[in-house]
Order: sequence, then C-alpha cells, then structure tokens
Amino acid sequence: MPTKEEIIQVLRSVIDPELGVDIVSLGMVKDVSVEGSTVRVTLELTTPACPFRSQLKENMEKVLKTVAGVSEVKVDVVARVAPSRIGYNVLPSVKNIIAIASGKGGVGKSTVAVNVGLALSESGASVGILDADIHGPTIPKILNVEMGPTSAGNKIAPAISYNGIKVMSIGFFLREDEPVIWRGPLVANAIKQFLTEVEWGELDYLLVDLPPGTGDASLTLAQSIPLTGVVIVSTPQDAALRIAMKALNMFRKLNVEIIGIVENMSYFVCPNCGHVSEIFGRGNVKAACEKLGIRFLGEVPISPDIRINGDLGKPVVVAAPKSESAEAFRRVAYAIAGSVSVIAHKKKKMGDAGSVA
Repeated sequence: MPTKEEIIQVLRSVIDPELGVDIVSLGMVKDVSVEGSTVRVTLELTTPACPFRSQLKENMEKVLKTVAGVSEVKVDVVARVAPSRIGYNVLPSVKNIIAIASGKGGVGKSTVAVNVGLALSESGASVGILDADIHGPTIPKILNVEMGPTSAGNKIAPAISYNGIKVMSIGFFLREDEPVIWRGPLVANAIKQFLTEVEWGELDYLLVDLPPGTGDASLTLAQSIPLTGVVIVSTPQDAALRIAMKALNMFRKLNVEIIGIVENMSYFVCPNCGHVSEIFGRGNVKAACEKLGIRFLGEVPISPDIRINGDLGKPVVVAAPKSESAEAFRRVAYAIAGSVSVIAHKKKKMGDAGSVA
C-alpha cells in the first residue's frame, strides 16, 4: 500500500501553469488519504474561475496512477480565492479590488465590467461592483436592479443583482434624466464614501467601474485604497488604443499593478452567414501587449446580443450563456482571475520573505 508521503512526493511533479510552481509547494493539495489501493486527494484552487481546473485534475490523476499499488484515484476539486490584500484597515474583508478603466468613453468598459463580474460569480466567487462613474452611471441600468441600496445600521447595504452580486452606484440616488454637476472634490468624496460607508461584507472580488480618462475618480481610487490592480479596456483602432495607453501609464505612475488589457469590439460575426468582419482592426491590442510585456486578457466581439440584452437589463452572460459573446466574457474573466492569483502569490511570497527576515 502506498504511503501519504509517496503520494505527496509524486504530486510535486504537477505544476500550476499560471504560477509556474508545483501544487504541493503552493498548498493546493489537501486531505490526502490512502485506503488500500484507493487514493483520495483534494485540489484547492486559488480561484473558482481557474481556466486550468480540468488540466490540473487530469494531471494529478495521471501521475497518481503511476504510483505502485494504486488502482483507483479520486480527486475532489474545491476553490478558495487567494487574497492579494492582506492586513489592510480599509475593506479588510474584500480579498481583491480590481479597477476597470479605459482611456476614452464608448469602448464598452461598463459592459465588460458587468459581464466579467457575472462570469466570476457564476463560477462560485463572491463579487461586488462599484460604479465609480459619478457623472455617467450605467451599472444599475445594465443590471436592471429593481431594489436599490438600503440602510444597514450606520452603513449602506448595497443593492443585490444576478447571482447575488452586490452593487453600488450614484445612479440609485438620481432620477433617470438627472445630471450630476459636481466638481472634482465632490466626486472624490462620493467614491470614498462608496468604499468606506457601504457594507460590502466578505467579497472575493470587488470590481470598480471607473469613468473614462485619467481624472479625479481614478486618482482618488488609486490613492485612497490598496488595489489589486487595474484592467484596461480598449477597442482595436489606433485612436482608442493610444488613449488607453495614457490610462495605463497613469496607473503605472501611481504604482498600481497592470493586470492586463481587454480588446472589446474585436470582431463581428454575421448572425446570418457566420462571416467574420474585423470592423475596427482586430489584434492591435494583443500586439501592443506583446510589445509592452503586458498580459493580453482576451478579445470580445461586437455583437447585437450584447447590446440588446444590455439594454434590457439582462447582460449576455445571463441572457445567452452559451453564446460566443458570453464565452468570450468568460475567457476574459478567467484570465483576470488567473492574473489576480499570480499577484496574490507574489505578495504572499514577499510577505513570507519579510516575516523571515
């Protein structure tokens, strides 16, 4: 009969593709048991949205079956999101805060934020979305939230949307046609209040949908609270990409980790004949990422189902979960989750090194 030590040793040959470290060293191997010729082990992923879930499980099963005396292998898979934010006083129960930004308006940033949030939540993660676009709040409309925020003692309880996603937006407190005519300091104060005076509770991911550009909202967020990183959204055309680079460079100057860039409206698939048209010049964002050494998080098509369902308040990940558009958003969400796990692992290593020193 094989021993637990043999099982653990052989599992050291299984490498996490995202982190480049074996799963034993990463602490992902749990509850190893051996009963006769049957081995049972639990794989604890660093995110339920792990794109390598099946690959890791299959690799574990494959190497375990090479151990002498093993005839049956059972691998259970669970997930616990790794926190990139440890020891902070502000929002200590939120494991990861991800800013979603763009250089210019009209690139679909809010649509990406909502559908990525839905993809993460459907995988099993707890998710919140903060609409920090004070002058142009759209999240309540996209998610069609029927009941707005409520009071929770001396704090505000966020609204609840699909899959239990928690949502906060200035849009909940305005008439549909009412503008917000505020100067920078008021915008900054509103964002700070939404971060500190809202009862977000325990979250795996808080997505902050920023207004376009490099103004007060982005600056306030980056300087008020420790962020996991920022996701930049751009369309492929050169003009949009140039402005997206300005946003990226601003966050770099503020020492915010760049999680990666998403190419939205990358291509159009004709619903009648299936012909693919690259309306805005597909692939430019990926090329820019390769040049800059930044992770390309994926591409999302321009599609009528995204627009139609968004206007109806039922985002495509919910309304048409098997569509190409929904799958594209899932791939982006999984790429973001993977990058966040890498960031969390790096910070943990730095913390461990500091504690040893």
